[in-house]
Amino acid sequence: MITREELQINTSATPTPPTRPCHQIQEQRPSLLWSGSSVLLFTVRCPEHDPAVMAGTLPQHGSPKSGYSANNTAAVPAITQTDSRDKWSKKMDFLLSVIGFAVDLGNVWRFPYICYQNGGGAFLIPYILMAVFGGVPLFYMELALGQFHRTGAISIWKHICPIFKGIGYAICVIALYVSFYYNTIIAWALFYFYSSFSSILPWTNCDNVWNTPDCTNYFGVDNVTWTNSSRSPAEEFYTRNVLELHKASGLRDVGGVRWQLMLCLFLIFTIVYFSLWKGVRTSGKVVWVTATLPYIVLFILLIRGATLPGAWRGVVFYLKPQWDKLLETSVWVDAAAQIFFSLGPGFGVLLALSSYNPFTNNCYRDAIVTSLVNCLTSFVSGFVIFTVLGYMAEMRKVEVEDVAKDKGPSLLFITYPEAIANMMGSTFFAIIFFVMMITLGLDSTFGGLEAIITAVLDEYPDYFSHRRELFVLCLVVICFLGSLSTLTNGGAYVVKLLEEFGVGCSIIAVGFLEAIAVSWFYGIKRFSNDVQAMLGQAPGLFWRVCWVAISPAFLAYIIVSSLLKAPPLTLFDYKYPDWSITVGYIIGFSSFMWIPIYMVYKLVWTPGSLKQRLAVCLRPERTIPDIHADTLNMATVSQKDMNTSVCL
Repeated sequence: MITREELQINTSATPTPPTRPCHQIQEQRPSLLWSGSSVLLFTVRCPEHDPAVMAGTLPQHGSPKSGYSANNTAAVPAITQTDSRDKWSKKMDFLLSVIGFAVDLGNVWRFPYICYQNGGGAFLIPYILMAVFGGVPLFYMELALGQFHRTGAISIWKHICPIFKGIGYAICVIALYVSFYYNTIIAWALFYFYSSFSSILPWTNCDNVWNTPDCTNYFGVDNVTWTNSSRSPAEEFYTRNVLELHKASGLRDVGGVRWQLMLCLFLIFTIVYFSLWKGVRTSGKVVWVTATLPYIVLFILLIRGATLPGAWRGVVFYLKPQWDKLLETSVWVDAAAQIFFSLGPGFGVLLALSSYNPFTNNCYRDAIVTSLVNCLTSFVSGFVIFTVLGYMAEMRKVEVEDVAKDKGPSLLFITYPEAIANMMGSTFFAIIFFVMMITLGLDSTFGGLEAIITAVLDEYPDYFSHRRELFVLCLVVICFLGSLSTLTNGGAYVVKLLEEFGVGCSIIAVGFLEAIAVSWFYGIKRFSNDVQAMLGQAPGLFWRVCWVAISPAFLAYIIVSSLLKAPPLTLFDYKYPDWSITVGYIIGFSSFMWIPIYMVYKLVWTPGSLKQRLAVCLRPERTIPDIHADTLNMATVSQKDMNTSVCL
């Protein structure tokens, strides 16, 4: 096994001679440096010292291996690697990809709703605390892990703690579940986008074939009475024309597949395929559009919203502090869950994206910058949404609270389009709004599927490394077929079920185990040494305490609170039956179960006594980035020459 004292990276072909006595070399800790396209590994041994302790990320061994003693002049292999792994063309490609993944539709619909529901401006206190002590440390940890080990969510556990490899498989299953419903939401947005190319938006009035007698249009009409049975034109367009929910009786009878939505989803997956099929070099270019365009649109919509009558009412409602809410446990749970799902640690995406970085990239700065951008985007999105809600309350002559009852996708597909339909230039604002939604969704889809692609290709390079295009095509087809149930008349019920149980507690539990495995089993000292090898500086005490104690406690708090206080699942007027909740838990367990299954498999198939098996399963199998046989050039170097060849 090659030790860290035996590891040196050099951009030149020949190592430089030492300038200090060899015993001084042993006193200094080596730093692992990465040199772009090539890696030179060779042995450094001193006649005076022959330690058998591995530094940095390596476990301790007993006696030196034969062939590595100071007096042995036998030839030992020096490994020169030509790194064939894809790399980002530019640093901004990586940053925009991470921002695009983290800033998704949830930033626009989930944060504003949770903020006003949990105390307005007062909610920012638990939100910021949970971000500082929980979300950002986990975000930083994943970026550092992916960059150091340069591999995906499955094979990375060979470097960390092999018995937890099932986490990688669980992440891939969860990412599949997300793709089954998330892209359907983007397809809804594409349907709206197509419908927006009209001088009069189809959800403006009640004169359409899908409207019912309950349809009530209050814009531009005096003396309109709004009752509990009243439905706005935008709501009926969404439920009766886009989804056609009235043709489904519930999950027992979801009806047929909507061919219009299937066509929209096909177009979405076509874009996804041609963005991902060549790797990060193509997706890194696409995100220059999909990650930046939403900010341009948000700025336009913010300016337009601020000029609407009643906008100030929405802003006051959004930010007015309710300090008594801070005493409620649910507020802190919502803050913790929001920051976790917003930043996205545990999904394997950050591992995948950062694995294509240069070894010495400043992932610490990247974590801080992208986290700040993500949180600020959520905050600004609240102004975009609530200025419009204030305008609607002014038009309806009701309180903002009565208008802001919609949450989730309904906020984006009913409330906001309804307001847009009654603005000057409604067609233009509708088009750019749904373009923003499509691009926000596509970025997150790119990240989620790239997590699966990178994980599988790194775990099974002999099968898929030269067949990426074919593998991506098969993956996209599987995701498309898995999404068909969400395209039915009752597809919205399936989307809600997958959103609640397909991700939910499963991904939080995965994140919790990942934090435990890295901080407690791999060891915080090892991990800190890895970060120091990349950045030249070890993480501070704050980060180490967060990784070891605070962040795992943060995740455990969310899990326990979610399980103890599970609210009833409803969508519009439909209450999910008990059997569907059972199905939901089965879906959630179907991803998490791979963790204990792999643990049992690993222990059973590892030879030796139980104590020996545990020792092997908990010890990293590999401690340097994977070196594939087809990328190696072997050279033989005399051990005697290497004793005086280089100083680390």
